[in-house]
Amino acid sequence: MAGMNVKLHGSIAAIGPETWDSLACPPGAALNPFVTHAFLLALEQSGSATAGTGWDPAHLTLERDGTVIGAVPAYVKTHSYGEYVFDHGWAQAFERAGGTYYPKLQVSVPFTPATGPRLLTGKDPAHRPALAEALRQICQSLELSSVHVTFEPEDEARALGTAGFLLRNDQQFHWTNEGYGTFEDFLACLSSMRRKNLRRERRQALEAGIEVEHLTGSDLREAHWDAFFSFYMDTGNRKWGTPYLTRQFFSRVAETMADRILLVMARRNGRYIAGALNFIGSDTLYGRNWGAIEHHPFLHFELCYYQAIDFAIARKLRTVEAGAQGEHKLARGYMPVRTWSSHWITHRGLSDAVERYLVAERARVSEDIEILREHGPFRKTSQPGEN
Repeated sequence: MAGMNVKLHGSIAAIGPETWDSLACPPGAALNPFVTHAFLLALEQSGSATAGTGWDPAHLTLERDGTVIGAVPAYVKTHSYGEYVFDHGWAQAFERAGGTYYPKLQVSVPFTPATGPRLLTGKDPAHRPALAEALRQICQSLELSSVHVTFEPEDEARALGTAGFLLRNDQQFHWTNEGYGTFEDFLACLSSMRRKNLRRERRQALEAGIEVEHLTGSDLREAHWDAFFSFYMDTGNRKWGTPYLTRQFFSRVAETMADRILLVMARRNGRYIAGALNFIGSDTLYGRNWGAIEHHPFLHFELCYYQAIDFAIARKLRTVEAGAQGEHKLARGYMPVRTWSSHWITHRGLSDAVERYLVAERARVSEDIEILREHGPFRKTSQPGEN
């Protein structure tokens, strides 16, 4: 840390877009749309990720000789919602013992369970140890209980582990493009039963006269977002309580990064009835939100999984990440992939207890991934490799 200066910023707007993106998305590196300045700014300016929603921006920059050489997207949290790496049990146990778990420091993209860079250093990973130390210092100076870095790539997690952070694993289900030219090429790699099931699901999903549209770039209109937001709110209210994203968020990302958006919409009898929102990276399609105001068998699978595969094949994207959880994705060609998070806890007793828990949890996750891969839908000669 010698000769380096750490700064905290109460809004991503306080950091220049070019400065931020040069560290988050340097030329030649894979682009992750969620860590771009535009995406994070839309979350804040739309009122989705703010102090009022329990996501108080506290973005970190690391400077040397007046030049920003590192950055971290971070938030002071007063709860554990919208993170998808669940630490509610840790919080409850600590508070039962008389501790105070909140506030904490969360290094992540709000409401976005997608792996991407968190220790932003451009192409110079040598600055990662300094960022890890800066996170610890901020945690102590703000009298926070802990630091949680979630959905980072494995190499960043390993670097944080070397710096004393506790490592945690979970799993998601991703689809991998093995050079398929068409959806039928993908189906040819599945077992006969799975191939028949997928064809049947795709056929039945659209039997009620449903038409599907892919909208991106200049094709996106406010009317599309009005319809999609109604789906998002209806599904969110029924399943999870109050949804996180405001209507303004969707307009803002459409204004600044429309070419990075794929909106898959279903129409029946002249009106939209369902939709799935995706973001496009340089080699990955990220499925994010889905909603519907009519129930049709397998329509969710069609819009969220199969249409995403169609798009990835057409665009020659390597991966489709369809969001958190969901073993039902396995039968549809989405295979288990390990995810990473890193945690630093100031209280030694809680840290030791969590560390013991994580040792057992990591072993369980590894065993689950192995078992699930053995029961995947692919013919044994066509098993894709783990990401």
